[in-house]
Amino acid sequence: MDSSTNSLDDASADGSADFPERASMMEVRLQAQDDEITLLKSSLADALRRIRLHDQLLPLLKQQLIAVNPGAARVLNQVCCSDGCTGSKRLSSNSTVDGVRHSATSHLQLSDSIVTNANGHIGSPVSMTPCPRPATLDRSTQTEPSLPGQDIGQDKVPLPRRVQSLQLEDALPPGQPLVEGTRAKLHRTPGLEEEEDEEEEDEGGGEQEKELSWTSSVEEPIQPTTIRGLQREDFQDGSCSPEQLGSASVRTSDSNLNSRSGPLTPIQEGDKKPLVRRNSEKLGNPERPRKRLDKKAASSANLLARSPSLENRSKELIAGAGSPGSRRGTYSQEQSIKMFIRGRPITMYIPSNIQNYEELKMEPPPERLELDWVYGYRGRDCRANLYFLPTGEAVFFIACVVVLYHINNRTQRHYHKHTDCVRCLTLHPDKVRVASGQTAGVDKDGKPLQPCVHIWDSTTLVTLQQIGLGTFQRGVGSVAFSFADSGAFLCVIDDSNEHMLSVWDCNKGTKHAEVKSTNEAVFCVEFNPSDSTSIITCGKSHVYFWTFIAGQFTKKQGIFGKYKKPKFIQCFVFSLTGDVLTGDSEGNILTWGKSAADVKTLGKGAKETLQIMRQTRAHEGSVFTLCPLQGGALLSGGGKDRKIIRWSADLAPERECEIPENYGAVRTIADVDGEELLVGTTRNAILRGTFSDGFVAIVQGHVDEMWGLATHPSQNIFLTCGHDRQVCLWNTEEHKLDWCISLEEYGLCADFCPNGAVVSVGLSTGRWMVLDLLTREVVSESIDGNEQLSVMRYSPDGSFLAVGSHDNFIYIYNVTESGRRYSRFGKCNGHSSFITHLDWAKDGNYIMSNSGDYEILYWDIVAGCKLLRNRFESKDREWASYTCVLGFHVMGVWLEGSDGTDINALCRSHSERMVAVADDFCKVHLFQYPCPKPKAPSHKYEGHGSHVTNVRFTHSDSHLLSMGGKDTCILQWRVIGGDSRERLASASPAFTSSSEPATS
Repeated sequence: MDSSTNSLDDASADGSADFPERASMMEVRLQAQDDEITLLKSSLADALRRIRLHDQLLPLLKQQLIAVNPGAARVLNQVCCSDGCTGSKRLSSNSTVDGVRHSATSHLQLSDSIVTNANGHIGSPVSMTPCPRPATLDRSTQTEPSLPGQDIGQDKVPLPRRVQSLQLEDALPPGQPLVEGTRAKLHRTPGLEEEEDEEEEDEGGGEQEKELSWTSSVEEPIQPTTIRGLQREDFQDGSCSPEQLGSASVRTSDSNLNSRSGPLTPIQEGDKKPLVRRNSEKLGNPERPRKRLDKKAASSANLLARSPSLENRSKELIAGAGSPGSRRGTYSQEQSIKMFIRGRPITMYIPSNIQNYEELKMEPPPERLELDWVYGYRGRDCRANLYFLPTGEAVFFIACVVVLYHINNRTQRHYHKHTDCVRCLTLHPDKVRVASGQTAGVDKDGKPLQPCVHIWDSTTLVTLQQIGLGTFQRGVGSVAFSFADSGAFLCVIDDSNEHMLSVWDCNKGTKHAEVKSTNEAVFCVEFNPSDSTSIITCGKSHVYFWTFIAGQFTKKQGIFGKYKKPKFIQCFVFSLTGDVLTGDSEGNILTWGKSAADVKTLGKGAKETLQIMRQTRAHEGSVFTLCPLQGGALLSGGGKDRKIIRWSADLAPERECEIPENYGAVRTIADVDGEELLVGTTRNAILRGTFSDGFVAIVQGHVDEMWGLATHPSQNIFLTCGHDRQVCLWNTEEHKLDWCISLEEYGLCADFCPNGAVVSVGLSTGRWMVLDLLTREVVSESIDGNEQLSVMRYSPDGSFLAVGSHDNFIYIYNVTESGRRYSRFGKCNGHSSFITHLDWAKDGNYIMSNSGDYEILYWDIVAGCKLLRNRFESKDREWASYTCVLGFHVMGVWLEGSDGTDINALCRSHSERMVAVADDFCKVHLFQYPCPKPKAPSHKYEGHGSHVTNVRFTHSDSHLLSMGGKDTCILQWRVIGGDSRERLASASPAFTSSSEPATS
């Protein structure tokens, strides 16, 4: 999240990042193409399901039409013959004769057995009780007054599949007049399966049938309506009362009417009426087309969650016709809800113990988090970031936190008022006040945040001034207090292209003056200790001497003269004599002083210049830091040679030592008491020691992006791994690094075996290894595929290990010999994208997994890694852990408009009372668990300066660990509030049937 980082050494300055940029662009383009392909597959799967449902519904539609109008059998048979229909599905002779036999009275039966509304919608047969009402003739319907004694028992005959349209006048009895404009065609209405599922029972106890839905086209398509609309008109006319209609009540479902239009408008269902069937035939078995379509849609079946209403409708209609039903149980829409990520629906099935989902109230958990410890130090790309206070505390920063670490008591205090990564730090002459500058960064919507400088009290941690809000661009690169006037002024250089130099009043927070410094990188700025009007800056190939008088700046450039101009001036200090000493990338210490101007070179009128008076060879490679000591002595820290050299006042070397190679080069030096030193290194470590006794690390951290995090099942330790190829074991009680080993590849995921003796680590090449915690030796090693591994997870009893890979597979291993022997058990094959998270059920037989295309799949491991296609059956399953970011229990953690990558990780506490979330916006959230409703409230915590990659609770839920990505920071949070004993012993169900969530 930082702005462009200054080059630290020669290699980093010369190199260009063209190849990573091109690779990044290609990855973005490939991801966009993958998204388009996924959407196309989803659309294809949806279309195939629609076709299958239409094929299944067609026989029932024909059967229903014959039932309500037997005279139509003759017409349909003629249409079938004219269309060349020669298949086996012909009208039966009995049914045809039946239709002819009753043709004489079909005009009487029509009004009782079929109701057509203004849009040509055919409704259910109404009660046979005589009901006088006038005949209705309009453009699309014809109805005659019904006569008493009419026989409604008719045969229901399946119609040919190829019947596509039906002339309404052909179904009328002979002699029935046809009003002009009433010619209409009955069409099957697409989108029938989208209607809400409804199940009704007859008062008379007859067979249950689904009402058919049709549309009428008279010159233009007319939208479908329900029979209730026509009945309501009849009630209003007074021609027929509801009592006379008997049980012909209609329930409508119009929740989708406004969302769909045209040919995909959902059809509303009418009531199911008792129909007496004679010579009825069974519907054709739809298994053949179903199998054929299933085969076509197999590759995309997992891309789009099936609509519950669509499934319910198809099941009930098919089951009612006597054909085999769906494998899934019947359930109403209230048993599932949907969430959408990037326009893709994800169906969540509501557990059985949730009775009133809509009445559930989401509240923040009673527990809260408090920052307890910060692991790491930012020495990799920052300078002058380590100071020692008279209180015995070392001041340094990492991510958004400034840490005050007491080197003897081993305690930490934290200043965390910054909103983004801290980039620079300086100490006031009074040794109490501290100024720290931050980078700009962006908010969750991508809008830039304003950088600023905080002046704060190191004793009370109270912010005294906030300087430059809205003034600086990109970030603050360097800050310095004046000395001659007791720190009345603060000098700031920002990270804009011109690297603006500004001077501010520390007490009032007002700006005195501002000037463009240079387009080159600026590494350091300082006031002259004896003159607050003199300011020096250094950076890439320059040293500038500034004079600040009456609000105006004048600049003089240092003249290198006969000396080789170095590529970088890394640092500088003032000697007791007032000279300026600089350290450069050539390994030299240059002494600068004033001299008379060379009139021959600069011309007449030239004033004095600042030139190099002396050059001292100090280090091999760059001189990264200079630290003045009492009495005029000087310390220098080298880059390539990793040496610390003590120099006398006249720059004669006195003592030197070399720090261990695994800590990197010397980044900065802080004097403790003239003898003891604190050394910050380029590999994010702080060392403490002396020239005679050597140095030991008191602060350590990762040096590159981290992803793998695992907590021990019974001890207060945790393990981390990342792109720096290091695997580190940390102690949460002693706040220290127990051990660290280096790997040949990136470590991206890890998990402890339940027995606590070994830990497995997944690498970037598909290889994974098992380490013994005591000996640090590799006790087992294997490889699965050639793509990176994203998750490792042991089953609750430790008998299985699941390995999730970016090759879309989950590999299952049998675990024996206390986690030291592994044999392949099976492979879960069914995801269409890379595996992101997985969890085991409490019985150790099932797995829930998430993938990069937002799938939620369930697996029966004991049955041979079998994919459970009926996800509805897993809604009540209990999970030993909950780290999957997609699921009903954690649906509320997603913000509205999330793109699917906004949440990197989450973790449920062992007490099952809260869930911690790591997001892409540098925040850690604490929600109550379960969290099944959108826009759930949470406690939000800041501290990370990059995307938070992982979170984990310790075994006792006493602490939460969060891990940043690029900020290389590990934050340890103390869980406060709530009942700690209840957190440890809680075993109550996660859900209650009441509307209130389980919190106490």
